[in-house]
Amino acid sequence: MPMSNSRRGKRHRTRLLVLAIIVMLLLGGFLYCYSYFKVTKVHVKGSIRYSKDEIKDMVMSGPFGDNSLYLRAKYAGKNVEGIPFIENMEIKIDSPTEVTIRVYEKSIAGCVHYLGRYMYFDKDGIIVETTLEKEEDIPNILGLDFDHCIMYEALPVKNKEVFKSILSLTQLLGKYEIRCDNILFSKDGNITLYFGKARVMLGKMDNIDEKMIKLQYIIPELDGRSGVLHMENYSEDSEKDYITFEKDAS
Repeated sequence: MPMSNSRRGKRHRTRLLVLAIIVMLLLGGFLYCYSYFKVTKVHVKGSIRYSKDEIKDMVMSGPFGDNSLYLRAKYAGKNVEGIPFIENMEIKIDSPTEVTIRVYEKSIAGCVHYLGRYMYFDKDGIIVETTLEKEEDIPNILGLDFDHCIMYEALPVKNKEVFKSILSLTQLLGKYEIRCDNILFSKDGNITLYFGKARVMLGKMDNIDEKMIKLQYIIPELDGRSGVLHMENYSEDSEKDYITFEKDAS
């Protein structure tokens, strides 16, 4: 017997009602997840090169980037890689509204300018990054003798020990907030720092910490000057400072 129009209409209305309930439940669940798991507090640890906001933008990108449930699924068992000067980043979900981002930066000792690019190397001389524009806080190293540069391989210099000296020196420069343009490591092991037209001759690595402590107070006096500051023989225990400034000839 054919189904009456009323029964057919009633079944259609029932399907619509069930569909509407499902849609409402899904929408309600979505709104609940969106609001309950919305991140309101972000902790960034270990980042020096990038600001907190820059790290947040890298990790929490996309329309659901501020949702801890989404972040947990996106970074489950994964680290964030492929970002210049960063080894990796770990994302920890502390609570539905709180996230901690732990940043592990690459240990950069210095850079060299080669074929129009700046090649950044670590304590072992291995090239770990390259850019067209130089990073301001990483000194350019002069005096290294090499004929090629390959990413993720060590600079082919004869004296591998020079990289330890470079790292020690650049770390001290950072510690005492001394920013120079270039650092020259001569073949005989002498070091020269360049500040515009002023040069600071440090000699070898002997008493280098003491020299840096003294130099941080001298730097302002070098502004706009042209010449050489001699600190080769300076030490904290010496009877004389052994610091002289030799002006360039006009």
